[in-house]
Amino acid sequence: MPRPIRALAAVAAALALVSACNSASNHTDPGKPGGGAQAVRGVSADSIKVGGIVSMTSAGGYSKKDTDLGAKARYLRANAEGGVNGRKIDYIGAEDDGQDPGKNLAAARKLVQQDKVFAVSPMSSVTFSGADFLEQEQVPTFGWGTLPSFCGPKYIYGFNGCLVPSPGGSINQTWPEGIGQVLGGKRGKSVAIIANDSDAGKFGIRTFQQGFTSAGFTVSYAKASVPATAVPSDWSAYVKDILAGNGGKGPDAVISVMQTPNNIGLFTALKRGGYQGLLSDPTDYDPGLLAKDATKQALDGVHVLLQFEPFESRSAGMTRFKADIKAAAGGQEVPLNMHMLTGYMSADLFLSIAQRAGKDLTVASFQAAAQGFSDTGTLVGDRSEPKGQKDSFGCGALVQLRQGKYEVSVPFTCHEPIPFG
Repeated sequence: MPRPIRALAAVAAALALVSACNSASNHTDPGKPGGGAQAVRGVSADSIKVGGIVSMTSAGGYSKKDTDLGAKARYLRANAEGGVNGRKIDYIGAEDDGQDPGKNLAAARKLVQQDKVFAVSPMSSVTFSGADFLEQEQVPTFGWGTLPSFCGPKYIYGFNGCLVPSPGGSINQTWPEGIGQVLGGKRGKSVAIIANDSDAGKFGIRTFQQGFTSAGFTVSYAKASVPATAVPSDWSAYVKDILAGNGGKGPDAVISVMQTPNNIGLFTALKRGGYQGLLSDPTDYDPGLLAKDATKQALDGVHVLLQFEPFESRSAGMTRFKADIKAAAGGQEVPLNMHMLTGYMSADLFLSIAQRAGKDLTVASFQAAAQGFSDTGTLVGDRSEPKGQKDSFGCGALVQLRQGKYEVSVPFTCHEPIPFG
């Protein structure tokens, strides 16, 4: 009988493993089926072992913990439907990296060297220091492709493609096209783009500055200047710089490439400073945020970028997603959020490729299946590999928080990407 889904491993185990890993072998042979020394890591006759890495906690209080629930929901349905080519998914849960680079690498090492997983899915964090290790160990890894590590490596996949491409790749134009639609046009309109002072923030500024400029906007401000380790207590200097742009008139839209705590502080300060333009970010689609009046007020009017179908959609795929989440939550209705979708679709892409790899599952057969993989009509649009390791799948939507409820402001659609240079 296949082993049941196990509880989340203690974070202390991951930390304790660091010293042990220093003397351990740096490479584990993924092997071939058949048992003994040639056994495939994480694959038995009736199961496939999978683990995750998720920022369950962080110094700023931000949590992606529901990513784990989303992955669990998808794996539970897969198992209920008979598994993958006769094998059930043994999902051991997600390690908490605390958004700390050292813990991210430690979690990756633990999952591979101690837990012996076949794949890591999901991986959801603002840091991915374990990427080189997972690539070296030939571990298929799936997550939200918002970091450069999802773009280029052979064994790492973004569930909606590569969102921070290297030169020669392409840029998803959902955000500028959607903002242009809300503003009634792009020509003659200006945007300010702000991000954290981190590698991901700097890359985001570069990417979105090119995307908005190519769409026809004037970018009046583009800085990765907000500390990545702590939320500022005083946003006045940032607001002053943003509003000074566009000839002193202020931008038509402020685009924040940051997480919720920063967005709450920035947007509140902008509103108090008299700004009445459009506000947008890619993270604040979370009904749980509406429980606090102060948070609800700070985010009121904000247009949130989604790279998946909105929960308000009535499609068959969204109906199934909601049912799967409810089942994973023990039959309870829980507020949906984008972290659940991140985990769910990371798991879904892994399962879809593994299914095509056939009964003889090895890392080699999995990678061969990925090379020719494509499908259509998913919650993130049409998918294709290895295209997704260089380009995004190009689809998305905008939702706006209005008087305590999310409303679709730009429906889910796909746009032709532009070359990144």
